[in-house]
Amino acid sequence: MRAIFALSLRQFSGKWRLSLVTLLTSLPAIMTLVVRLVEADIPEDFAEVMLDGMFVSAILPIVTMTLATAAFGNEVEDRTLSYLVLNPLPRLYIAFPKMMASVAVAGPLMVVSGVVVVVLALDGRVGTSLAVVAGLFAGVAAYSAIFTWAGLVARYALGYALVYVFLWEGVVARFAPGVNYLSVRSYALSIMYGIDKSGLTAFEESAIELPAAVGGAAVVTIGFLWLTVRRLQRMDVP
Repeated sequence: MRAIFALSLRQFSGKWRLSLVTLLTSLPAIMTLVVRLVEADIPEDFAEVMLDGMFVSAILPIVTMTLATAAFGNEVEDRTLSYLVLNPLPRLYIAFPKMMASVAVAGPLMVVSGVVVVVLALDGRVGTSLAVVAGLFAGVAAYSAIFTWAGLVARYALGYALVYVFLWEGVVARFAPGVNYLSVRSYALSIMYGIDKSGLTAFEESAIELPAAVGGAAVVTIGFLWLTVRRLQRMDVP
């Protein structure tokens, strides 16, 4: 598992991919810093707008899909996947480190930028910072599981992932009643709100119950990891 995890980290450390991911994750923090320097008083809803409008709705899924779809996508495209699956390893020992490599890269970058936004916009509220950390990590884990599986089953997984994010997460789940119970975006925001309701009141109308959000994120993460394992067990590798 360690070798596969290290291999995936090296794949993600390509100059263009790592530069893009770092730039995207740092944008909210940079914008918040600029607003703090220019404006004496930051609007009360600024942090919520940044967290929902930029972080969870756009940057989180884009960054995660950029990494996770390449976890198996490179091996599938280069026809080197056989070197992995022919090893006498349980398929979980291949799928899990691939998924966790995406979490290990995207998670800390997202969390650091999110905490910076909270510190600058909300004067460093500890409870809100912890809520943002929990929500972002839950979102990263769920998206990593989904897009790792997508990179294994689809040749153009990145394109399909973009359609899923902007159509399902961005339109359907946002405006169709009840569908937010099947939305990773909703899970992340609801975990934030459930942990710190007083600091993130703007999420009240769109949030679902905290147990449902935690359970939904767990089911998605474990479920798509299981699908990835099943795909590795059943696929024909050239």
